[in-house]
Amino acid sequence: MSGISAARQKMVDGQVRPSDVTDVRIIDAMLAVPREAFVPESRRALAYLDLDLDVSESGEIKRFLIKPVVLAKMLQAAEIKGTDRVLVVGCATGYAAAVVAQFAGQVTATESDSALAAKATAILAQNGCGNVAVRTAAAADGDPANAPYDVILLNGATEIVPERLYGQLQDGGRLVGVFATSQPPMATLVTRSHGDFGHRALFDAYAPVLPGMERVPAFVF
Repeated sequence: MSGISAARQKMVDGQVRPSDVTDVRIIDAMLAVPREAFVPESRRALAYLDLDLDVSESGEIKRFLIKPVVLAKMLQAAEIKGTDRVLVVGCATGYAAAVVAQFAGQVTATESDSALAAKATAILAQNGCGNVAVRTAAAADGDPANAPYDVILLNGATEIVPERLYGQLQDGGRLVGVFATSQPPMATLVTRSHGDFGHRALFDAYAPVLPGMERVPAFVF
């Protein structure tokens, strides 16, 4: 086993499995997808550490791959089926979309930075993710033209209630992400049923806030 393959195995065995992630599809996907391929060359040694990994280049808005454990636990809560259409919001270089693509039917990924979206498209193609389409769009906008989706995954945190994304869920659909609308931030599962939305707090979690999903500062006299 190569050093990078050993690091990937260690990430799964030391971070993901001990965090009550038991869905073998998620475990197999994280073992199969080379996270280092989605990371700039200068930071590839950090690819399998338990951190939100900055994948932006010099001069770009900071963009991250969220912690592997947070991603895995949110995917497990979403209960993605093999026929599901999944929207990954704020995909950065595309790692989360690549993981989801291993066990979902069809994946659409949005990224607000057009250069990063182009990079994600190239990396996903190089890694055989033919069931992923990347679109340039603001995180809060989602992908209304191709909605509704069975599952929406936020690849980061939101400080606002993402109402436009709620409207892009299929009946019975699930949205999962880190909600920093109050403290402490919580990974949260939102389900749509007959036009109503239920919220279930999953676990305490931190993730960098997605661009465009920041809280609007209150006006102070």
